[in-house]
Formats: sequence, C-alpha cells, structure tokens
Amino acid sequence: MIKLGVLISGNGTNLVAIQEAIEAKKLDASIELVISSRPKAKGLKRAHDMGLQTMSLSSDIYDLGPSAADEIIASMMRQNEVDYIVMAGYMRKVGEVILKAFPDRVLNLHPALLPSFPGAHAIEQTWLSGVKVAGVTVHFANEVYDQGPIIAQRAIEVPEGASLGELEELIHAEEHKLYPEVLQLLAEDKVKIMGDRTVRIFY
Repeated sequence: MIKLGVLISGNGTNLVAIQEAIEAKKLDASIELVISSRPKAKGLKRAHDMGLQTMSLSSDIYDLGPSAADEIIASMMRQNEVDYIVMAGYMRKVGEVILKAFPDRVLNLHPALLPSFPGAHAIEQTWLSGVKVAGVTVHFANEVYDQGPIIAQRAIEVPEGASLGELEELIHAEEHKLYPEVLQLLAEDKVKIMGDRTVRIFY
C-alpha cells in the first residue's frame, strides 16, 4: 500500500475518483492528507465528506513568496509520511522545496497529450486547434512546468463538432480512469525512471 498526499485547487473530481478507486479496492493506497490552495475550493468539502484529513492555504501564504507555501506543504506531507504527492487540479507550480523533499515522487495530471498544449488552458487550446485527437497525461513533476518524465498517456478522439464543454467532459472522464490506474502501478512498484529520465512500466 502507498500513502498519498493530494493537492487540489478546485472541484476535486480527480480526488473523488482516486478515493472511490481505493474504496472499490482497485487501488491499494490511502489518502493521508488533502491540501487545497484555495480555502473555498469545492474539493475541500468533498474531501471532508469522504472523511479525509484536510487543510487549506490562503492566498496570503502564497503572496509571501514562491517557497512559503511549498515549505508548509512539504512539512505536512512528511509529518503524514506520504509516499507520493499527487497534484489533482492543483493550480500552483510546485517548487524546489517539495521536489527535493519528494524526489521523483510528485505526480501531475495534465489534460492534454504532452508535450502538446502545456500550461493552464490546455483543454481550450486543444479545442481551438481543431486537432482530431486529444488526451490526458500523467507525469512526474520536475522544475520545468509540464515537462517531467511521462508515465502514461491516454488518447481521446475528438467528436466532429464537439463543443468545448463536451471536450472537457470527455477529458475529465478519462482523467478519472487513468490517474487511479497509474497510482496502482506505483503501488505495485511497476514504474521505473530510467537513467535517461524516461519511464518504463514493468507489467
């Protein structure tokens, strides 16, 4: 079993998907702590309703500098003895403090097929581009935004004439499947970062 610390900023739907996979015994893990960058995030209530330990950080803490919040997060995650930090809709950049405290143990979920469409508006950019295939990526975070070693990707065909909202629904539905699957691979110790910083999955 692996212990997870989850970072959120918004609705927390991926957090719910992870916890539901745990409860369904499809994921051999436990969520030890949920930290939100926004005190009023809907995901905090969802976490509380699921009986998970939560805390939130105010914008004042982030305003103190890039490492202020990261130091709190790293400290709390260490106190709760988490194995992996899981970003699930966390809209802040994770910095050196957390990355050094949890080397190659910070995961991010991105709603596009990286390296295409990095950044905070990936779904909108995907939709505007007119590409026929969208997707999601799970990767290890590093010091460069959306450029860490890729663990897994899942492609999604974009239906002809799909609206932005319809594409968002398709991508989020795939996120909710892929993230728990990748975490289970980690729980089974099947994910290895090779010397060239690429990832291999050992089934």
